Amino acid sequence: MQEMLLLILKGESDTLEFKKTITNPDRIARTLVSFANTRGGQILVGVQDNGTICGVDPEEEKHTLEQAISFFCDPPVRVVYKEVEMDEGTILKVIVPESATKPHLAKVKEGDWRSYVRVKDESVQTSKLVEKSLTLEPAQETIEEPLEHQHQRLLLLLQKHRKLTLKQVMHHANLSRRRAQRLLVELVLQGQVRLHDKEKEPYFTLS
Repeated sequence: MQEMLLLILKGESDTLEFKKTITNPDRIARTLVSFANTRGGQILVGVQDNGTICGVDPEEEKHTLEQAISFFCDPPVRVVYKEVEMDEGTILKVIVPESATKPHLAKVKEGDWRSYVRVKDESVQTSKLVEKSLTLEPAQETIEEPLEHQHQRLLLLLQKHRKLTLKQVMHHANLSRRRAQRLLVELVLQGQVRLHDKEKEPYFTLS
């Protein structure tokens, strides 16, 4: 119980979402897919947006979630359920591990399936570049520079140049296409960098 209260106190984030109840399988599918496509996460069903516990009937919620997984996620997302009894009622904790079979798609309407990732506390539709990057294994390159320093170097480049295309980042940072793409997408998912992909040639800026 204490552990659950501490979790709720942290608030919604890139790995945590609150749901009073689940009424729309198609909408919760986007959240499930976004967690599976990013770093994994947890949905606390029976908790309102402001962190107030209201409790739910776990079996009803599981039924809707299973509908979402079976009919609105492709491929189906793997989840683990845990029921936590609180004074105010039962919270259904839905644990979504990061998937090894990315990207997962959510059904928006008949014949229209889209990919989502988690950025801060929102499930965001991916661009083609991000979607492609989800399928890449980390590049097998020998790089002595720590990942944090590589991220910092790209952020400084964007601060200096204001906006850069993927090719320009590769040139200025002396990186392979695969490595530059991977690093940029990681920064996009962290919410530090914004991808502008509506242009003729997509480019990146600081958020």
